[in-house]
Amino acid sequence: MKKKVLSVLSLSIAFWMNAQEKDSLNKNKIEEVVITGQYTQQAINKSIYKVEVIDAEQIKNMAATNAADVLNQTLNIQITPNTNSGNSTANIMGLGGNYVKILIDNIPVVGDTGLGSNIDLTKISLSNIERIEIVKGSMGVEYGNGALAGVINIITKKNSSKKLSIRAAVQEETVRDGYDIKKKGKGRHIQNLNVAYNLDEHWFANISFNHNQFMGYEGDKGGYKYFGEKQIRGYEWNPKDQYEVNALVRYTKNKTSFFYKVSYLNEKFNFYNPVSIREPLNDGQGGATYLASDREYNTDRWLHQFNIQTNLGHIRYMGDFSYQKQDRKFFDYTYDIPNRNTLSEKPENSYYKTDVIYSRGMFSNFLDNKKFDFQLGYELDYTNGFASLIAGDFFDKSVKRKIFTYGTFVSAEWNVSDKVSLRPGARLSVSENFDNQFNYSLSARLKTSENSNLRGVFGTANRYPTYDELYTYFVNLNHDIQGNPDLKPENGYSLGVFWDQGFTIGDGWKFNYNLEALYVDLKDKIEMVMIQRPSTYKYMNIDKYRSLLFGANANIVKDQFTFGLRTSLNGISVSKQDMDIKSPTDFQYNFQAGANISYKLKNIHTGFNIYYKYTGPSRLYVLEADGFQIGKNDGFHMMDFIVSQPFWKERLELSVGVKNIFDVTSINSSTNAGNAHTAGADRLNLYYGRSYFARLMYQF
Repeated sequence: MKKKVLSVLSLSIAFWMNAQEKDSLNKNKIEEVVITGQYTQQAINKSIYKVEVIDAEQIKNMAATNAADVLNQTLNIQITPNTNSGNSTANIMGLGGNYVKILIDNIPVVGDTGLGSNIDLTKISLSNIERIEIVKGSMGVEYGNGALAGVINIITKKNSSKKLSIRAAVQEETVRDGYDIKKKGKGRHIQNLNVAYNLDEHWFANISFNHNQFMGYEGDKGGYKYFGEKQIRGYEWNPKDQYEVNALVRYTKNKTSFFYKVSYLNEKFNFYNPVSIREPLNDGQGGATYLASDREYNTDRWLHQFNIQTNLGHIRYMGDFSYQKQDRKFFDYTYDIPNRNTLSEKPENSYYKTDVIYSRGMFSNFLDNKKFDFQLGYELDYTNGFASLIAGDFFDKSVKRKIFTYGTFVSAEWNVSDKVSLRPGARLSVSENFDNQFNYSLSARLKTSENSNLRGVFGTANRYPTYDELYTYFVNLNHDIQGNPDLKPENGYSLGVFWDQGFTIGDGWKFNYNLEALYVDLKDKIEMVMIQRPSTYKYMNIDKYRSLLFGANANIVKDQFTFGLRTSLNGISVSKQDMDIKSPTDFQYNFQAGANISYKLKNIHTGFNIYYKYTGPSRLYVLEADGFQIGKNDGFHMMDFIVSQPFWKERLELSVGVKNIFDVTSINSSTNAGNAHTAGADRLNLYYGRSYFARLMYQF
């Protein structure tokens, strides 16, 4: 009932308002700009870094509802889901979420275990997104801890070309072959509403609401109602329900602007135990019921951000101040399955709790010189909280932590000529828990013609150990698994070369292509290793990791037609050690390819969009009983097809389509050798299969 009310309410508000011109989302762009890694907002072709941009129009055409949906279409970014926790994190060039910095409006976003790293991308909705910027490679000077594999910066909307702008949408999806809008039904149900208002020429306000309910996917299991001798109760993908509200107020006058933004997220995630236990009723008639010990997680996340940009004389200052809080709670309860009621509940406890006070400031334009200038910056991160049930379900004592990290960085930009620019940079990071970390970088851009650039980027980055790696303690008769408080930060660097070229072929055809080569080298990688047979494990700085990427991309545009083609070859070398056994260090390569086709009919404006991605087989050395052996993940194909039709002077739009056309769910995998407390699996869960959707959107 709640879903129906929200759906009707969202659309009713939209239809009630007086229609105005089409949303600025669809207006012609004068020049695409980026902010990631820049002194100030910069035209993308003038950026010293190679920045990949996914704009709001592309996101809308994909019918994506969260950041994970969008990034899954990007080559060399694999979204890694955890069906037990409900979290999905980004993997870039084989490096997991701990090595990818996730930002919202240039600020690292809080997660369960820290700031900016290993963030659940399904918790980032797209109802108020302007664009997503991606920079691959080490960005340790600009963004500090954890920015080794790259940075993903999610930019929200902060202006509108109209006095009043309202957008409302309802999206209904099947989950493979299941759909039912009723409570405890099936499918995926999304509603969002965005209202933007220019109070006057200086003040702008925006508020958005998003609801995303995923009813779970049973797969080969029997759902939460199942009971019996087989241990198949529950879901392959557990249900979760998200609500998110965002509000922003922005002021702009002359060379000064500031905004305050607040965001609140609530997520409920249900874990249904696959084991049900037969419990006699002792009624004298042999009656029995079936009980299960289930768990419910509830996450609350608050993000407060204040940003100011102003001039102090001719010096440009940009400052960010934020307070963020995420609390992931849980409670266990005993569920009577046949009678559909809860018999008992345990008190609710925090699983992970993190409070962060964060500030980042940059001073630039000291010399007010277009040929040479420099930037000074600082970053403060004070994290307070605790991790309960450290590293899993096996330890019930909270580990409190207060970590203060301070970083100061400097970079200079030298425009040697109209065609050559250089930017060296350095950062010193100071932590009360670890030795001082020093990172440095050097970037260069050569303008080879009016529409082509050659970029070279070198940078270093470090990653501090996580709380699990430092504090895990799981010791009993069968296990001895311990963290290591003496761990030192991981350190690595990347070296990249990027070439892009664009030109007009003739008769309105536009063509551009780019080539890229990127090398990442990481030492002192932290892994859990066996230090004493048969079952004594400890986290140690022992492994080395290298990744080599070659990519080629091309785009053709004419009028209402767009065709894009992307290819990449990624090689990974991991040096692992376990007791006296070492792994080979040769590179194992993975090929990926992607394509997108977009076409819009001239008269009726019907839009057709196809998105395709092929991920080839990948190989990785894993530890078996007789030493390190090659494990393999099968390759797979992904394709989405979406058709959109605008009505009523393009204020109303209906979109329908099919996602995951090839019905990918899981793939064969022999790379999961398991670890000290979990067994390896021969299947790797990726998606829940083919789904169909319909979206109705009203905007003016």
